[in-house]
Amino acid sequence: MEERGLFPQVLFRLGPVEVAGTVAYSLVVSAVLIGFALLVRYGLRRRMSGWQVAAEFLIDHLEGVMRDMFASDPRPYTPLVVTLALFIGTANLIGLAPGMRAPTADFSTAAALAAVVFLAVPFYGIRARGLRGYFRHYLEPTPLLLPLEVITEFSRTLALAIRLFGNVMSEELVIAVLLSIAGLLVPVPLMMLAVLTGLVQAYIFAVLTVVYLSAAVRAHQH
Repeated sequence: MEERGLFPQVLFRLGPVEVAGTVAYSLVVSAVLIGFALLVRYGLRRRMSGWQVAAEFLIDHLEGVMRDMFASDPRPYTPLVVTLALFIGTANLIGLAPGMRAPTADFSTAAALAAVVFLAVPFYGIRARGLRGYFRHYLEPTPLLLPLEVITEFSRTLALAIRLFGNVMSEELVIAVLLSIAGLLVPVPLMMLAVLTGLVQAYIFAVLTVVYLSAAVRAHQH
């Protein structure tokens, strides 16, 4: 098992380029999700499959959450929210495989995912209400609150990254310690719990993304 730490380990080198484990494992996650998408797409042409049922359940549930928060058609936001949920959930589970490490246990990955949300908020806000209508929100009810609004935007993005990184990193460290002390059998119940918490972390990240997007869009609708 790869050594756990705050910094990603270098797996191999391609000439002068060092390929960190985070990059390699992120590519594995992407390959798994592409394969999952192909299975679902292939299943659409045939009888209903388990993969298709799972995908439809996830999409329907998240769209229901978005419909309640946005009070409008959630389909414009579905690709982003569902992709984040699938990527984070798969990345968290990858870390439980022998010799693998969850990419989300590296702060750079968690920060990159949070940055996607940070950029998506003004994108969807501007698309919904226009450039002027979106930025007018930061000046209401008084322009004196503009610095506070800007600090809030950055702080919640940082909190989003730290929450994901801290939870996944702590789980991996605990499991690694138990494996080194107790062997393979004792930590099995804890690893089963890690599966659940890994999926919950992905769900929480997706729901917080919906909350931030709805705040940007609905605030300007009023």
